[in-house]
Amino acid sequence: MEKYLYFGVLLFAISYPLAQSFEHRIRYATKWGQMLPGMVITAAFFIIWDVWFTDIGVWEFNPTYISGLYLLNLPVEEWLFFFVIPFACLFIYEVLIYFFPKDPFRDWGKPFVYIMVPFLIGFALLHLDKWYTSVNFLVGGIALLTHFLLFNDKYLGKFLFAYFVHLIPFFLCNGILTGGLTEEPVVIYNNAENLGIRIWTVPIEDSIYSMTLLLMNVSFFEAIRGAKTIHSVKSL
Repeated sequence: MEKYLYFGVLLFAISYPLAQSFEHRIRYATKWGQMLPGMVITAAFFIIWDVWFTDIGVWEFNPTYISGLYLLNLPVEEWLFFFVIPFACLFIYEVLIYFFPKDPFRDWGKPFVYIMVPFLIGFALLHLDKWYTSVNFLVGGIALLTHFLLFNDKYLGKFLFAYFVHLIPFFLCNGILTGGLTEEPVVIYNNAENLGIRIWTVPIEDSIYSMTLLLMNVSFFEAIRGAKTIHSVKSL
Protein backbone atom coordinates (compact mmCIF):
# COMPACT_ATOMS: atom_id res chain seq x y z
CA MET A 1 0.00 0.00 0.00
CA GLU A 2 2.95 2.37 0.45
CA LYS A 3 3.10 2.72 -3.35
CA TYR A 4 -0.14 4.65 -3.12
CA LEU A 5 0.97 7.17 -0.51
CA TYR A 6 1.05 10.08 -2.96
CA PHE A 7 -2.41 9.09 -4.21
CA GLY A 8 -3.56 8.98 -0.60
CA VAL A 9 -2.38 12.52 0.06
CA LEU A 10 -4.25 13.74 -3.04
CA LEU A 11 -7.37 11.87 -1.99
CA PHE A 12 -7.17 13.46 1.46
CA ALA A 13 -6.80 16.92 -0.09
CA ILE A 14 -9.76 16.62 -2.43
CA SER A 15 -12.19 14.56 -0.35
CA TYR A 16 -13.84 17.29 1.74
CA PRO A 17 -14.06 19.96 -1.01
CA LEU A 18 -15.53 17.38 -3.38
CA ALA A 19 -18.01 16.11 -0.80
CA GLN A 20 -19.14 19.67 -0.04
CA SER A 21 -19.31 20.81 -3.67
CA PHE A 22 -23.09 20.49 -3.78
CA GLU A 23 -23.71 22.18 -0.44
CA HIS A 24 -26.53 24.69 -0.93
CA ARG A 25 -24.74 27.78 0.40
CA ILE A 26 -21.39 27.73 -1.39
CA ARG A 27 -22.67 25.83 -4.45
CA TYR A 28 -19.11 25.07 -5.42
CA ALA A 29 -20.10 22.62 -8.16
CA THR A 30 -21.80 25.41 -10.13
CA LYS A 31 -18.41 27.16 -10.43
CA TRP A 32 -16.42 24.26 -11.83
CA GLY A 33 -16.90 25.43 -15.40
CA GLN A 34 -15.43 28.84 -14.55
CA MET A 35 -12.50 27.24 -12.71
CA LEU A 36 -11.50 24.60 -15.26
CA PRO A 37 -9.94 26.76 -18.03
CA GLY A 38 -7.64 28.52 -15.56
CA MET A 39 -6.75 25.25 -13.88
CA VAL A 40 -5.74 23.73 -17.24
CA ILE A 41 -3.63 26.74 -18.25
CA THR A 42 -1.97 26.95 -14.84
CA ALA A 43 -1.38 23.19 -14.72
CA ALA A 44 0.26 23.29 -18.15
CA PHE A 45 2.65 26.01 -16.97
CA PHE A 46 3.59 24.15 -13.79
CA ILE A 47 3.91 20.78 -15.51
CA ILE A 48 6.39 22.23 -18.03
CA TRP A 49 8.30 23.71 -15.09
CA ASP A 50 8.10 20.38 -13.24
CA VAL A 51 9.37 18.35 -16.18
CA TRP A 52 12.30 20.74 -16.60
CA PHE A 53 13.28 20.66 -12.94
CA THR A 54 12.99 16.88 -12.83
CA ASP A 55 15.22 16.57 -15.91
CA ILE A 56 17.95 18.81 -14.46
CA GLY A 57 17.85 17.16 -11.04
CA VAL A 58 16.27 19.87 -8.89
CA TRP A 59 13.96 17.22 -7.48
CA GLU A 60 13.01 13.59 -8.06
CA PHE A 61 10.28 11.20 -6.99
CA ASN A 62 10.75 8.24 -4.72
CA PRO A 63 9.52 5.08 -6.50
CA THR A 64 8.65 3.53 -3.14
CA TYR A 65 5.67 5.82 -2.67
CA ILE A 66 4.26 6.28 -6.19
CA SER A 67 2.25 3.99 -8.44
CA GLY A 68 4.89 3.76 -11.16
CA LEU A 69 2.72 5.33 -13.87
CA TYR A 70 4.62 8.10 -15.70
CA LEU A 71 3.85 10.67 -18.35
CA LEU A 72 6.64 12.91 -19.74
CA ASN A 73 8.94 11.62 -16.99
CA LEU A 74 6.52 12.72 -14.27
CA PRO A 75 4.49 10.39 -12.04
CA VAL A 76 0.78 10.55 -12.83
CA GLU A 77 0.27 11.65 -9.21
CA GLU A 78 2.29 14.77 -9.94
CA TRP A 79 0.03 15.61 -12.88
CA LEU A 80 -3.01 15.18 -10.66
CA PHE A 81 -1.42 17.44 -8.03
CA PHE A 82 -1.87 20.49 -10.25
CA PHE A 83 -5.61 19.89 -10.48
CA VAL A 84 -6.41 18.46 -7.05
CA ILE A 85 -4.60 21.12 -5.01
CA PRO A 86 -6.03 24.13 -6.91
CA PHE A 87 -9.49 22.54 -6.65
CA ALA A 88 -9.11 22.28 -2.88
CA CYS A 89 -7.57 25.76 -2.55
CA LEU A 90 -10.27 27.46 -4.62
CA PHE A 91 -12.80 25.77 -2.37
CA ILE A 92 -11.14 27.48 0.60
CA TYR A 93 -11.19 30.75 -1.36
CA GLU A 94 -14.94 30.49 -2.06
CA VAL A 95 -15.83 29.41 1.47
CA LEU A 96 -14.01 32.40 2.96
CA ILE A 97 -15.69 34.79 0.53
CA TYR A 98 -19.08 33.44 1.58
CA PHE A 99 -18.50 33.59 5.33
CA PHE A 100 -16.42 36.81 5.31
CA PRO A 101 -18.03 38.97 2.60
CA LYS A 102 -16.45 42.18 3.91
CA ASP A 103 -12.97 41.04 2.80
CA PRO A 104 -11.07 41.54 6.10
CA PHE A 105 -7.69 41.52 4.32
CA ARG A 106 -8.59 44.13 1.69
CA ASP A 107 -6.20 46.72 3.15
CA TRP A 108 -3.33 44.24 3.10
CA GLY A 109 -3.34 43.80 -0.68
CA LYS A 110 -1.31 46.75 -1.89
CA PRO A 111 1.27 46.66 0.94
CA PHE A 112 1.75 42.95 0.28
CA VAL A 113 2.51 43.61 -3.39
CA TYR A 114 4.74 46.61 -2.67
CA ILE A 115 6.82 44.57 -0.24
CA MET A 116 6.77 41.11 -1.78
CA VAL A 117 7.38 41.91 -5.45
CA PRO A 118 10.75 43.65 -4.97
CA PHE A 119 11.68 41.16 -2.24
CA LEU A 120 10.94 38.10 -4.37
CA ILE A 121 12.60 39.41 -7.52
CA GLY A 122 15.59 40.78 -5.60
CA PHE A 123 16.02 37.55 -3.65
CA ALA A 124 15.82 35.56 -6.87
CA LEU A 125 18.61 37.62 -8.41
CA LEU A 126 20.76 37.16 -5.32
CA HIS A 127 20.46 33.36 -5.52
CA LEU A 128 20.93 32.61 -9.20
CA ASP A 129 23.15 29.68 -8.20
CA LYS A 130 20.12 27.86 -6.77
CA TRP A 131 17.61 26.88 -9.43
CA TYR A 132 14.59 26.27 -7.21
CA THR A 133 15.08 29.40 -5.13
CA SER A 134 15.79 31.75 -8.01
CA VAL A 135 13.18 30.54 -10.51
CA ASN A 136 10.52 30.07 -7.84
CA PHE A 137 10.93 33.52 -6.32
CA LEU A 138 11.21 35.21 -9.72
CA VAL A 139 8.04 33.55 -11.02
CA GLY A 140 6.24 34.42 -7.76
CA GLY A 141 7.23 38.07 -8.04
CA ILE A 142 6.18 38.28 -11.68
CA ALA A 143 2.86 36.55 -10.94
CA LEU A 144 2.07 38.99 -8.13
CA LEU A 145 3.01 42.00 -10.24
CA THR A 146 0.99 40.77 -13.21
CA HIS A 147 -2.07 40.15 -11.07
CA PHE A 148 -1.78 43.63 -9.55
CA LEU A 149 -1.42 45.30 -12.95
CA LEU A 150 -4.49 43.49 -14.25
CA PHE A 151 -6.80 43.68 -11.25
CA ASN A 152 -5.25 46.24 -8.89
CA ASP A 153 -6.19 45.15 -5.35
CA LYS A 154 -9.72 43.98 -6.18
CA TYR A 155 -9.08 40.34 -5.29
CA LEU A 156 -5.83 40.52 -3.35
CA GLY A 157 -7.42 40.63 0.11
CA LYS A 158 -9.54 37.58 -0.68
CA PHE A 159 -6.52 35.81 -2.12
CA LEU A 160 -4.36 36.57 0.93
CA PHE A 161 -7.04 35.32 3.32
CA ALA A 162 -7.28 32.04 1.39
CA TYR A 163 -3.50 31.80 1.12
CA PHE A 164 -2.97 32.19 4.87
CA VAL A 165 -5.70 29.65 5.68
CA HIS A 166 -4.47 27.17 3.07
CA LEU A 167 -1.05 27.08 4.75
CA ILE A 168 -2.49 24.75 7.41
CA PRO A 169 -3.42 21.87 5.04
CA PHE A 170 -0.47 22.86 2.82
CA PHE A 171 2.13 22.13 5.49
CA LEU A 172 0.31 18.93 6.45
CA CYS A 173 0.18 17.56 2.90
CA ASN A 174 3.60 18.81 1.86
CA GLY A 175 5.04 17.62 5.14
CA ILE A 176 3.90 14.10 4.31
CA LEU A 177 5.29 14.36 0.77
CA THR A 178 8.66 15.61 2.02
CA GLY A 179 9.16 12.84 4.57
CA GLY A 180 7.50 14.15 7.70
CA LEU A 181 5.84 10.82 8.46
CA THR A 182 7.91 8.35 6.44
CA GLU A 183 11.48 7.08 6.48
CA GLU A 184 12.12 8.64 3.08
CA PRO A 185 10.38 11.55 1.32
CA VAL A 186 8.02 11.07 -1.60
CA VAL A 187 9.49 14.13 -3.32
CA ILE A 188 13.27 14.30 -2.92
CA TYR A 189 14.75 17.79 -3.22
CA ASN A 190 18.31 18.49 -4.27
CA ASN A 191 19.38 20.78 -1.43
CA ALA A 192 22.12 22.29 -3.58
CA GLU A 193 19.31 24.00 -5.53
CA ASN A 194 17.43 25.52 -2.57
CA LEU A 195 18.19 27.47 0.59
CA GLY A 196 18.11 24.41 2.85
CA ILE A 197 15.60 26.12 5.17
CA ARG A 198 12.67 23.89 6.09
CA ILE A 199 9.50 24.29 8.10
CA TRP A 200 9.00 20.80 9.52
CA THR A 201 10.28 18.95 6.43
CA VAL A 202 8.93 21.43 3.84
CA PRO A 203 11.43 23.61 1.95
CA ILE A 204 10.64 27.29 2.54
CA GLU A 205 10.50 27.76 -1.24
CA ASP A 206 7.39 25.57 -1.39
CA SER A 207 5.36 28.28 0.35
CA ILE A 208 6.11 30.66 -2.56
CA TYR A 209 5.51 27.91 -5.11
CA SER A 210 2.09 27.29 -3.58
CA MET A 211 1.37 31.03 -3.48
CA THR A 212 1.97 31.30 -7.21
CA LEU A 213 -0.10 28.20 -7.95
CA LEU A 214 -3.05 29.59 -5.98
CA LEU A 215 -2.69 33.13 -7.32
CA MET A 216 -2.68 32.04 -10.96
CA ASN A 217 -5.80 29.94 -10.44
CA VAL A 218 -7.56 32.77 -8.60
CA SER A 219 -6.59 35.23 -11.34
CA PHE A 220 -7.99 33.10 -14.16
CA PHE A 221 -11.07 32.14 -12.13
CA GLU A 222 -11.98 35.73 -11.28
CA ALA A 223 -11.28 36.93 -14.82
CA ILE A 224 -13.62 34.29 -16.26
CA ARG A 225 -16.23 34.84 -13.55
CA GLY A 226 -16.09 38.61 -14.11
CA ALA A 227 -16.43 38.22 -17.88
CA LYS A 228 -19.44 35.93 -17.42
CA THR A 229 -21.08 38.40 -15.04
CA ILE A 230 -20.60 41.28 -17.52
CA HIS A 231 -22.04 39.15 -20.32
CA SER A 232 -25.06 38.22 -18.17
CA VAL A 233 -25.73 41.88 -17.33
CA LYS A 234 -25.54 42.91 -20.99
CA SER A 235 -27.95 40.13 -21.89
CA LEU A 236 -30.65 41.50 -19.57
